[in-house]
Amino acid sequence: MITLYTMERDYPYGTLRSTNGCKVKVVLEEKSIDYQVVGVRPGDVWKKVPEVLEKHPLGKVPWIDDGETTVYDSTVINEYLNEKVVAPQLLPDDLALRGKARALENYADEGVLSKLLPMIWMPWWSPLEQRDQDAMQKGRDGLIAEILPFLEQTLGGQEYLCGDFSLADVPMMSVAMVLEVDGMDTSAFGNVHDYFGRLRGRSSYQAISPKNNCAETAALSGRGS
Repeated sequence: MITLYTMERDYPYGTLRSTNGCKVKVVLEEKSIDYQVVGVRPGDVWKKVPEVLEKHPLGKVPWIDDGETTVYDSTVINEYLNEKVVAPQLLPDDLALRGKARALENYADEGVLSKLLPMIWMPWWSPLEQRDQDAMQKGRDGLIAEILPFLEQTLGGQEYLCGDFSLADVPMMSVAMVLEVDGMDTSAFGNVHDYFGRLRGRSSYQAISPKNNCAETAALSGRGS
């Protein structure tokens, strides 16, 4: 059984999870791989304690233990899982489309999950009175100005970014999760709005849904889509 180390905590307004940890959870679910989750304390990540650095030299989550093998970085982990369990395949067979999927996954990581989404997401881990509302709005404005128009155009009439569900869509599951908590209105972007709805409708989304607490999602592990 694979062990996933990540951050997730139950709050009165929903269960909050590491966006990168969610990426791995989605692939584990899509692949119907049996796994268990070990919670890492946020303070241990922020302080880069030795126990975390021993597993992930950048002091981040997630990482996985697969027997004697430790793999870190959500993108690398998901490539590893996609090769470990062949079906369903989460990269297109066509070489050009496979390159596009990887490029879009990188775009989501660098342009959204590491840049704009934390402005919205990190304040949610604090009580309401401590949240930087200006930073949160800046994050929303950035999504509206930069990210959502690009996704709208890229999707066109497709259900998913590369036609079929792929690794390109996995980080967008995390975006859909954050925006569900935040309640940000995406209806001005019809393709994107429907796309987020489809992502939230996948069975794998139940493992990262803010409506399901940590105990409930632990019972789902390995169920698949």
